[in-house]
Amino acid sequence: MNAGAMSAAEARSGRPVALVTGVGRTIGIGAAIAERLAASGWDVAYSYWTPYDGRMAWGVEEGAAEAVGALIEGHGARHLAVSADLADPASPARLFDRVEAGLGPVGALVMSHAESVDSGLLDTTVESFDRHFAVNARASWLLIREFGLRFTGAFGTGRIVALTSDHTAGNLPYGASKGALDRITRAAARELAHLGVTANVVDPGPTDTGWMSEQHKADMVEHTPLARIGTPQDAAHLIDFLCSPQGQWVNGQLLQSSGGLK
Repeated sequence: MNAGAMSAAEARSGRPVALVTGVGRTIGIGAAIAERLAASGWDVAYSYWTPYDGRMAWGVEEGAAEAVGALIEGHGARHLAVSADLADPASPARLFDRVEAGLGPVGALVMSHAESVDSGLLDTTVESFDRHFAVNARASWLLIREFGLRFTGAFGTGRIVALTSDHTAGNLPYGASKGALDRITRAAARELAHLGVTANVVDPGPTDTGWMSEQHKADMVEHTPLARIGTPQDAAHLIDFLCSPQGQWVNGQLLQSSGGLK
């Protein structure tokens, strides 16, 4: 179903609308979140940016946006995929425009997008540092700002969730920009209090989305009390709860969800 081709009247289904960013691969956390929210009664818009995947070792997954849409539709939900370069400061507003026109006003914003290219204190370039902050911090602020300016839902129903990481050593620009993301998101819990919007940050820990070597997987299993690696569904279940009415009382928190990894 191409929700973007619908009229505004046709686009209203009675289901709330969630916007999930960073849904470029079917094996990713973003895709798991999108499907889980659809199963819980949300219509789901999702953004992706294939040039980023093309720069990474895993490459572009052809047909990923359509495959995620099929998973969402399988739960009876409408869906809308939007290509968005979040390094462009104009993208967040355009993204919200597309989603509102296609599906309706956004009731939950889940930010799982990221720029993540390993480098440390001594070899990070200024260009890489700026790109990480543009995507991970600035775009997240602008997305939250658009959400706050446009939110029209009932008091207490709005949700913002951001995915973060505590990895910094050897991954300086990623970790530092995620630290900024944490502060920006948690600030929203206070600054959007007049709207009754909750805002939380989730650190899912190392998650198996196809990037780990076999040695890395073995190391993670050894240091995790549950003796397994985190899956995208682990993160998706927590975020689904935070976006639910039952998750309302959890607000302004940075939640570790890594199976007790030490």
